[in-house]
Amino acid sequence: MMAAPLQNILELRRYLLHPGRREDLIAVFDRHLVESQEDCGMTVLGEFRDLDRPDDFVWLRGFADMESRKEALGAFYGGPVWAKHRDAANATMDRFDDVLLLRPAGDGAGFALEGEKRPPAEAPEESAAVFTVFVFPLDHGRADAFPAYFSRSLLPALAAAGAPAGASLVTEESPNTFPRLPVREKERVFVWIARFADEAAQQAFARTLRQSPAWRDAMGDGFGGHANAPLTINRLSPTGRSLLR
Repeated sequence: MMAAPLQNILELRRYLLHPGRREDLIAVFDRHLVESQEDCGMTVLGEFRDLDRPDDFVWLRGFADMESRKEALGAFYGGPVWAKHRDAANATMDRFDDVLLLRPAGDGAGFALEGEKRPPAEAPEESAAVFTVFVFPLDHGRADAFPAYFSRSLLPALAAAGAPAGASLVTEESPNTFPRLPVREKERVFVWIARFADEAAQQAFARTLRQSPAWRDAMGDGFGGHANAPLTINRLSPTGRSLLR
């Protein structure tokens, strides 16, 4: 039985791949790089195709804390499985440095994964679900106040548009304990991720949200003056072996 998923510390990783190589990376990843990472002390929470960027692969992995992250990554990237498959994986990648280091915004703010099971490598199961990822770039001086603003002013608008409960994540500000893999340091963000049953449900939510006066007003004033750059929204489809599905 799979151990309880680790998600006290999370990496949200986006890779820009060489044109046409996404399925090649997914094949290597799903066959060889899931359990081998988890055996080193981390959890591969999700692997996704970006529905709007055909050469982007997005994935999430979780750790117990920053020190165990250092140990787990050192064990994996210094181990035999990565040595065997790194050339095939790296050959698909143009860029791999778009990485956000995150933690849940509060108790119960992570992913609800109790009872979830990952499909086996020999029998992957495609999912119709669509995960929508909102990334709010924040002004450093107001970043700590944003989670309360989100709960008070934005979450009601999202729920009214049909969004289910989602995971709320904030920047983990600890120094990168594994500098061999760069992260987007010196940034503060708030990330909200919600699961929709299928693309039709996600599109209906997006249409309703665009028509929401409360949402339009929030976008117009930079989300209460907390944001220092435009919001980004990505729509992700889980691969056949994603735990989030």
